[in-house]
Amino acid sequence: MLEDQNVKKGAVVVLVLLALFLLVKSIGILKEYRFIGSSPQIQSVITVAGSGEVLATPSIGIFTFTVTEESLLVKEAQDEAARKTNAILKYLKENGVAEKDISTSGYNVYPRYEYGTSGREVMPMMYPPYPIPNSGKQELAAYVVSQSVTVKVRNLDNAGKLIAGTGEIGATNISGLSFDYDDREALVKEARDLAISEAREEAQKLAKSLGVKLVRIVSYNDGGNYYPMYAKAEMAYGRGGDAASLPPEIPVGEEKITANVSITYEIK
Repeated sequence: MLEDQNVKKGAVVVLVLLALFLLVKSIGILKEYRFIGSSPQIQSVITVAGSGEVLATPSIGIFTFTVTEESLLVKEAQDEAARKTNAILKYLKENGVAEKDISTSGYNVYPRYEYGTSGREVMPMMYPPYPIPNSGKQELAAYVVSQSVTVKVRNLDNAGKLIAGTGEIGATNISGLSFDYDDREALVKEARDLAISEAREEAQKLAKSLGVKLVRIVSYNDGGNYYPMYAKAEMAYGRGGDAASLPPEIPVGEEKITANVSITYEIK
């Protein structure tokens, strides 16, 4: 008799627990039905942009010179290229360019081929005679050795003299001249700070006009840019000659560093 009562009580407890479980489950399902067919809550935001500019005079000039030599013997071409390159490096160092500001940017050795000739003439009566190509066969003309060196000039008043001297000593080609800054990162940061400040002020004005409050920054995009300035002087030289005797004028002027940012704020 007592066992039957205990069984009945246990069954009642199980039924009560089951009923509570089903009730909780049903409430959860009903809550989900509330969102069916309705749009999720959209975060209210505004996006503003700002730009900043900093004018500064470049403090560094950068140019690259190349020495090219040819010979049927690789060693001869290498030795001659090395001789001229070393002479140029000595000149640069004697005129204030530090060792740390000189670096090799390229070194190449490759064969150069030309089409051979049979020695026969196309039209013997013409002068000069024209040889007939030797059935398209290529012959080794020379081995070409080319070395390129990048130079950083910190005294810009001396840049024209250095470029002219490099050409006179034997540089085959001189390219550049680009300008840069020792403290470029600091200048970029200054321009970026100005852009952020402008964007923040614009956000505050816009929020006031809309009658809302700025809550927090949701996203930030830095679209800043900086382009180095290039001199417009002629920078190409042959192997010596009068063209290299007069140092080119290198106007520097001011360069504009710009930064552009975009900031998205949450509003309420």
